[in-house]
Amino acid sequence: MKLLEGKKVAAALDDTMAQRVADLKKKGVTPGLAVILVGDNSASSVYVRNKKRRAEKLGINFQLIHFEESVSEKELLEKIDELNHDQTVDGFIVQLPVPDHIDEDKVIEAIDPRKDVDGFTPISVGNLWIGTPLTKPATASGILMMLDHYDVDLDGKNVVIVGRSNIVGKPTAALMLDRNATVTITHSHTKNLKEITSKADVLVVAIGKAKFITQDYVKDQAIVIDVGMDRDEFGKLCGDVDFEDVKNKAAMMTPVPGGVGPMTITALVDQVIELAEGRANG
Repeated sequence: MKLLEGKKVAAALDDTMAQRVADLKKKGVTPGLAVILVGDNSASSVYVRNKKRRAEKLGINFQLIHFEESVSEKELLEKIDELNHDQTVDGFIVQLPVPDHIDEDKVIEAIDPRKDVDGFTPISVGNLWIGTPLTKPATASGILMMLDHYDVDLDGKNVVIVGRSNIVGKPTAALMLDRNATVTITHSHTKNLKEITSKADVLVVAIGKAKFITQDYVKDQAIVIDVGMDRDEFGKLCGDVDFEDVKNKAAMMTPVPGGVGPMTITALVDQVIELAEGRANG
């Protein structure tokens, strides 16, 4: 079984991305990424810190706008509008979740699709599904970047995705369809799940249930992509796939941690650089 090591792929891509940033700076353009964080959710803070570290390592201008949890929806929307018009910011995200008194849908819809590096706005989602994305959701895009690095050709492959979230399941399906894969999306109401997943050439799992997928869900020599980030009964970090049980059956497989996670941030910063390149050439 070959490990699909996102951490190593991310490191391998750093030099190329850093060179692209250096080339942009020679033209007088510095890529800019902004993140709006509301409150002090510990998981969100970790995600933001990782994005900041990676962006700054590559020479991207990183801006954190941190609001107290009590911030009004009006003030948050005003800041989004400001970033929409800020020429130094190529892309920005609002780190989710936001507090209950703020309408998440309204926040997402307020983001200019041309700067929507999360790919969550309705316009971004629509463009993704018709095959003309302005931006691509980072986790889904990162999965494709990793498969490309390992020369996995999706053309004609039977892909099964376990999980139908707007963040992972649906956009991953759209991107894989664009690569001519035959895609099935399964979820909590799917009947005969094992029967379906065990026919997958490529199995993508994003359901948030620790070690849910065991070898009887997996086709022999399948490629298994584990997007999960869970804790097992001992409190140890693990994925949605029972790695030890499945590793001898899969041909290729992502570890947790060190698999999909690093590729999410890689795809995010890559997209910011791409938007900056568009600005420089525009």
